[in-house]
Amino acid sequence: MEPLETETLESLRHRLRKFAEERDWDQFHSPKNLSMALIAEAAELVEHFQWLTEAQSQRLPAAKLAEVEAELADIFIYLIRAADKLDIDLMQAAARKMEINEIKYPAKMVRGSAKKYTEY
Repeated sequence: MEPLETETLESLRHRLRKFAEERDWDQFHSPKNLSMALIAEAAELVEHFQWLTEAQSQRLPAAKLAEVEAELADIFIYLIRAADKLDIDLMQAAARKMEINEIKYPAKMVRGSAKKYTEY
């Protein structure tokens, strides 16, 4: 097994695929089901921040930070599995999306503003 520190997105995708195949879980990993699992994990992440102030959310105790890390990992795993099932290259998709965002949100126009691109 490849050490986690040197694992690439592509090798992780293959590792997750193998993990699911070995357990006969691929039958459950439809894009619909993976999307639902992803949003459920995102909701679990949000629970850790519910009722915290902005300052508290930036200074989580070690135990809470470990729980948040696990939720982020679950989200990442489901995201990679969904992209794999749909044959989407996440790195290419993110690069394309950043190009779009750079056009929609030019730094000179939006610096320091949280407005949506349709509001300026």
